[in-house]
Amino acid sequence: MDGPHEVVIIGAGFGGVGMAITLKRAGVEDVVVLERAESLGGTWRDNTYPGAACDVPSHLYSFSFAPKTDWSRRFPPQREILGYLEDTARKHGVLSHIRFGADVRGARFDEHAAVWRVDTSAGEVAARVLVSACGQLNRPVVPAIEGSAEFQGTAFHSARWDHRADLRGKRVAVIGTGASAVQIVPSLAGRVARLDLYQRTPPYVITKADRAYRLWERTLLGAFPGVHTLSRAKTYAQYEARALGFVVNPKLMGFMRGRFLRRLAEQVPDAELRRKLVPDYPMGCKRVLISDDYYPALTRPDVDLVTDPIARVTEHGVVTEDGTERPADVIIYATGFAATDFLAPMRIEGRDGRELSEEWRHGAQAHLGITVAGFPNLFLLYGPYTNLGHNSIIYMLESQFRYVSACVRAMRRHGLASIEVRPRVQERFVRAMRKRLSGSVWESGCTSWYQTADGTVVNNWPGFTFAYRRATRRPDPRHFRVRRAA
Repeated sequence: MDGPHEVVIIGAGFGGVGMAITLKRAGVEDVVVLERAESLGGTWRDNTYPGAACDVPSHLYSFSFAPKTDWSRRFPPQREILGYLEDTARKHGVLSHIRFGADVRGARFDEHAAVWRVDTSAGEVAARVLVSACGQLNRPVVPAIEGSAEFQGTAFHSARWDHRADLRGKRVAVIGTGASAVQIVPSLAGRVARLDLYQRTPPYVITKADRAYRLWERTLLGAFPGVHTLSRAKTYAQYEARALGFVVNPKLMGFMRGRFLRRLAEQVPDAELRRKLVPDYPMGCKRVLISDDYYPALTRPDVDLVTDPIARVTEHGVVTEDGTERPADVIIYATGFAATDFLAPMRIEGRDGRELSEEWRHGAQAHLGITVAGFPNLFLLYGPYTNLGHNSIIYMLESQFRYVSACVRAMRRHGLASIEVRPRVQERFVRAMRKRLSGSVWESGCTSWYQTADGTVVNNWPGFTFAYRRATRRPDPRHFRVRRAA
């Protein structure tokens, strides 16, 4: 057995890298990061499809403790984000803490020893504190469509892009119209012979206003750090204001919907196509997407928006319920992720043999989205109730880094073998979340990846991010059951 180490982190994406850096800066050096892949990066390593980019401005989609002033664009592309994360891990000495090729299959809390015994493909690792930094968007979902196994062409999920496939001159079917498809379709249109986009529900797509930074701007940002800080603060305030429509007064989204409809009319002259692109649910209920070239791509003569439901896949194409078969050489599933499963498929066993997926069978629950009753010394990053619809998840992660780091330091300072959030504290927090979410735009009448199968929203934070920062400013000792080391 390897360990026990003071802290073991699962995942080397933004959450895992940032958590390791925060712990090291706090003087906690015995940190191990377990990463199933052979390189770091998480979602920005996995999603390499054409056009992949962030929908949060670059100055805000970066760690506050690791500013980058030479971003090439206002909205950073995938490759540049991945490079930033790799550089940050290197500069802060985290690379030596990462064990690549260590796929975590499960973890069991040993109550007698007060350690987590982590089962990995590279052997067992023991940890006094276990931190999950797996994120919410790491398990691609491919729908079970009749006949899909019989398809003779090339098929793959957008998060597992097959770069060996040459799409030039091919007939391509893109299934799904979420955030990935909005970037993929404009990148492929004009490069492929034919593109059929299969839409179940139209998204709201608003302007992106992306552009390249000029040389003088990057020079100014690099020479005067205060300018970068001001830009970050301004961007934060602009995006934070959107929470007013998402959680304070959803009626405010009506103004944004009006702007959306006017822009759609400008970009899509054809009335019938435009009708297919207007959502029938309140704006914000599903994720609002950004793009300047998605709608123009759909007006191309070699692109067809298909709204008839898919009945089956054949050896050579896709058949819709009206009986029409459209030939395809390539099928791309832009169908999202199993976002509400969180730590699955890992088997996590806590105190008294309780199993996390069973505890969460009616929806994931965690106090502040970080700690779970019955699972001592376990902390979650980007857990339930911490996703956002309006601002940068990096800001939320940094709040969690500080909270977890404070818990680890308190355990060290007070000689604690374990700490565990009290059930009534978790229950009180979950009740508050349910009450606030019930009045949010996310529960206004649609189906989204924010919800469990029964329609319960468990992913999103129903408030301002600065309120979450305040709530996680420091752990409250009264919230925890503690056990002192022998």
